[in-house]
Amino acid sequence: MADANRGRIAIVGTGITNRWEAPGRTAFDQAQEAALLALEDAGLTTRDVDGLFCSLSASGTPVLNVAERLGLTLRHADGTMVGGSSFVFHLRSALGALSAGLCDVALVTYGSNQRSAGGKLVAMPDPQPYELPYRPLYPISSYALAAARHMHEHGTTREQLASIAVAARDWARMNPAAMERGPLGIDDVLASRVVSDPLTKLDCCLVTDGGGALVLTRADRAKDHAAPVYLLGVGSAVSHRQIAAMPDLTTTAAAQSGREAYRMAGLGPGEIDHVMLYDAFTICTLMFLEDLGFCTKGEGGAFAASGAIAPGGSLPVNTNGGGLSCNHPGMYGIFTVIEAAEQLRGRCGARQVPGAEVALAHANGGVLSSQATAILGAPSTI
Repeated sequence: MADANRGRIAIVGTGITNRWEAPGRTAFDQAQEAALLALEDAGLTTRDVDGLFCSLSASGTPVLNVAERLGLTLRHADGTMVGGSSFVFHLRSALGALSAGLCDVALVTYGSNQRSAGGKLVAMPDPQPYELPYRPLYPISSYALAAARHMHEHGTTREQLASIAVAARDWARMNPAAMERGPLGIDDVLASRVVSDPLTKLDCCLVTDGGGALVLTRADRAKDHAAPVYLLGVGSAVSHRQIAAMPDLTTTAAAQSGREAYRMAGLGPGEIDHVMLYDAFTICTLMFLEDLGFCTKGEGGAFAASGAIAPGGSLPVNTNGGGLSCNHPGMYGIFTVIEAAEQLRGRCGARQVPGAEVALAHANGGVLSSQATAILGAPSTI
C-alpha cells in the first residue's frame, strides 16, 4: 500500500545542455544553461524559484555560487553531496521541503566541464588511507573488485558484462544527442584495452562535459503545467566510503533504497515500464538489476545477455544510451531522472518506450557507496 507522500510533488520542467565537449564553458556555465532550459520548459523564470538543490564536484559551495549566478531569492536550499546519486537524494529533500511549504518551486541543477578541463574520470578530494598504499586506479579498481567478486561467486562472464555495453550503445544509436553512436559488438568490448582487470575501456563510462536540471513543485500547482511527471516513490541509502568497507561486494545498498521507493509508490518491479540505471561501469547495471528486484541475485548477467534490456527486450533500460554511450559528466544521477521523465512525457522520438506510465531512475555515488531510487509516474498513475 502506498504512503501519503506518493504523488505529492511533480517534475514540471527538464533541461539538458547536450554539450558533451564544450571547451571554454565552465561547470557553472553548464549548470546555468541547464537551469534556464528547465525553467523555460516549465513556463517559469528564475523569479519563481525559491528552493535550490545542487551539487557540483567543481565547487565546495555550489548553492552559494549557483544562487548568485542565477540571481535567485531563496527560502530553502540543500547542497547535499554524496557523489553521483546526490540529485536523487535532492528529490527526497525537495519532497519534504515542498510538502512542508518551505518552498514552492524547487530547482535541481548540475553542471560539469570534466572532459574539457582535463579528462580524468572523477576528482578524489578526500584520501582513502587504507587503500591508497595499494595504488588503485580510482574509482575503476573499486568497481573491478566488485566485478571480480561477482564473477567468482555467481559465474558471471566477461561476455555478459560486455552485452550491457552493447545494449547501451544500441539505445544510443536511436538518440541523436548521444556522444557515441557508432556500432558496437561484444567482441569490440572484449578486445578493448584492459583498464583494471576484469574491466576494459568499453566497460567504462564516457568522460564528458554537460549539464542537467529539473524543476519541481507540489501536485496542486503541477496541474497548471503542460506535462507534469509525479514522484511516486523515493528512497536513499549510504553503505560505506572505501570499497574495502563495503559489507558485501556483490550486493549494493540499492536493495535498501529500492525497497523504500517501492514501498512509498505502492508498486513492485513487475509494474515498472522503463528503467534508468547509473552505469558508470557495466557491473553497475548488472548489480542494480539484481538489487532492485528485476532479476534474482546472480542472474543479472544472464538477464542482460538475453537481450532483455536492449531495444526490443522485455525491460527497456538506459534508453538514452546511459553513461556508457550517451554522456557522463562526472556525476550522472540527474540524467537518469531526466530521461525517465522525458519517456513518461512521450518526448523521446525513435527510442520512445510505447505506453510508458511508470519509470524507475536509480543513481549511484562514490564507489557503490550511496544509492538512491526514484519512481516516477505519468498523470494517469495519480
